[in-house]
Amino acid sequence: MQSIIPHIMPASAVAVIGAGPSGLAAARWLAQHGFEPVVFEASGRVGGQWNTGAEHSATWPGMRTNTSRVMTVFSDLDYPEGTATYPRHDQVQAYLEAYAEKFGLARCIRFNSAVELLDRAPGHGWLVRSRQNGLEKAEIFVHVVVATGRFVETSMPEIPGLESFVGSLGICHTKDYRGATVYRGKSVLMAGCSISALEIASDIAFGGAAGVLASYRKQRYVLPKLIAGVPTEHVMFTRAAAMAARMLPPDILAAGMRDKVVSVSGSPAQFGAFEPDANIFAAGITQSQHFLPAVAEGRIGVKPWIERIDGRTVHFADGSRAAPDGIVFGTGYKLSLPWLAPEIGRLLAIDGGHIDLHEHTFHPDLPGLAFLGLYDAVGPTFPVLELQARWVAYALSGIRSMPSREAMQQGIEQARAGRGGPTGIPMNMLAMLFAGNAGVEPRLGNWRQIERALLAGPLSPASFRLDGPDAVADAAERVKAAARAFGCITSEDYTSEEGLMRAIVLPNMQAA
Repeated sequence: MQSIIPHIMPASAVAVIGAGPSGLAAARWLAQHGFEPVVFEASGRVGGQWNTGAEHSATWPGMRTNTSRVMTVFSDLDYPEGTATYPRHDQVQAYLEAYAEKFGLARCIRFNSAVELLDRAPGHGWLVRSRQNGLEKAEIFVHVVVATGRFVETSMPEIPGLESFVGSLGICHTKDYRGATVYRGKSVLMAGCSISALEIASDIAFGGAAGVLASYRKQRYVLPKLIAGVPTEHVMFTRAAAMAARMLPPDILAAGMRDKVVSVSGSPAQFGAFEPDANIFAAGITQSQHFLPAVAEGRIGVKPWIERIDGRTVHFADGSRAAPDGIVFGTGYKLSLPWLAPEIGRLLAIDGGHIDLHEHTFHPDLPGLAFLGLYDAVGPTFPVLELQARWVAYALSGIRSMPSREAMQQGIEQARAGRGGPTGIPMNMLAMLFAGNAGVEPRLGNWRQIERALLAGPLSPASFRLDGPDAVADAAERVKAAARAFGCITSEDYTSEEGLMRAIVLPNMQAA
């Protein structure tokens, strides 16, 4: 490919790498503000993880979302009427295809076009080398948005003797799970405490396995998908909670969050799992509707982490042993951008879990290059991706000022300081960060009639269409409808707990 003379693209053209949820959101908002997105998609369909035909898809038959239909959306499109509270993976795929059709994005997408190199162009701009159906291309863009997502390269732990395992079902990662049928009548070890690990362990246990063990390094707190019939994110990931997190000292915040989690879901130890660290930030949070009840029923046993493997025998850290037919690793993914030029990768200091960026998006030494959706969000991601896409589009178009070099350098330092800590970030914190940068966080003084819905209700995408660029007339009614869904916020009368939170955060929100 070195011999190909690059084609210089017009200044209005923006390369977007990836046509999953983040890439589609980026293309939609870039097009809205005068750009001509050119989307590079390695597979033959949009959808990213939700496209079962994509090489890196981690969906499985019968898979449902972990977040509700009200929050697994962008602000311009809802699911068809009658969609269940938690849509199937194929319904999410259909939703993304409908979104692409609504905004005419198909004309912008180059399907079966894999990026093989992103590098600085001589002089100015960015060189994108790609291969589409065997044809090599080289193009120079002024702006590039990297939107390939975080869940591409699987992370497998180093365990002594792992390669010696001889169980009949072998070893796989949750990415390769294709349903419980193959595990019926077999014994299975699930290694890991991620959401997918617990969901798949439950699926196998209720799908007829002879026995299921779950092994992990540390016990996380486990939130259910529903709290008294209301999706968990409607209760936990609110605007008021995000504001409180900014204001309260870390130890008080951790204690309050732990109390809230335990009050709605109990401690894992009550179900027969391990006792998590008292500091919820140290322990971490995961989610599954059925895992802890399955532990309580004896359908799933829990073990500490794997010490070593010797043929069929798995030895655990507490000295116990098991001989499963198969091992499934739910140990997450590495942050991987293998087509980045080495110099750029070194500048970003990508280490598999972290990347040095100002507020997850820009770098002061990489002008014209933006990154979208590479963080580990806890909770619904679609609203967050859309807000970040809007910020990028507004910054590139001049609607909002690009962060100063000094501000970005500070952001890089904060990113570096966070290395070694938990990678998961609550979605409400990310949403309000990006909304503030994009200038679309609602001004509560303008919306007294839906104040409780905005503070204590779900952080619905429509709530970011009330004020600022691209506000829409029906946003308030849609905010109210999202809050009333599932009986969450049906009036403007605060509960005592909500009233206390309001008294704490409202003066700061009004001042901001």
